[in-house]
Amino acid sequence: MSKETLSTSEPKKTESPKHINALEEKYKEEAKQESHVKRLDQDNIKEVEDELPNPVGYRILVLPFTPKEKTKGGILFSQEQLDKARIATTCGYVIKMGDLAYKDKDKYNEPWCKKGDWVIFARYAGSRLPIEGGEVRLLNDDEILGTISDPESILHYI
Repeated sequence: MSKETLSTSEPKKTESPKHINALEEKYKEEAKQESHVKRLDQDNIKEVEDELPNPVGYRILVLPFTPKEKTKGGILFSQEQLDKARIATTCGYVIKMGDLAYKDKDKYNEPWCKKGDWVIFARYAGSRLPIEGGEVRLLNDDEILGTISDPESILHYI
């Protein structure tokens, strides 16, 4: 036997062409287009806070809590499910307060909330203002029902 047949030479590596999936390309293109529209939450609201309306009088500007898009186990919620949860949410993050909020000494001894607090309000309270990346609500100061430290502690999915 010849030495060539006994040797263990490595087989030639040939690269197979990559399969391009049309849906994959479409999703990548949509992700690029939607990358500028970020979901607003308490962490990134500071970037657009100046562009939001200033509440006047006794009104308070609140960013409703936005649930996470994925569970701890990795299950993704549909967009319809997330929209229902956003509409039905009863807690939010105080962004701005009007100059007369909690100034009525006959009604309030001290303010019920301050800028940066998580508050609870009625489901249909306030006026909804759609903005890029979500919505904000304008609430009267007496529509605040309470404050909480963690909005996920009272969150329930529809």
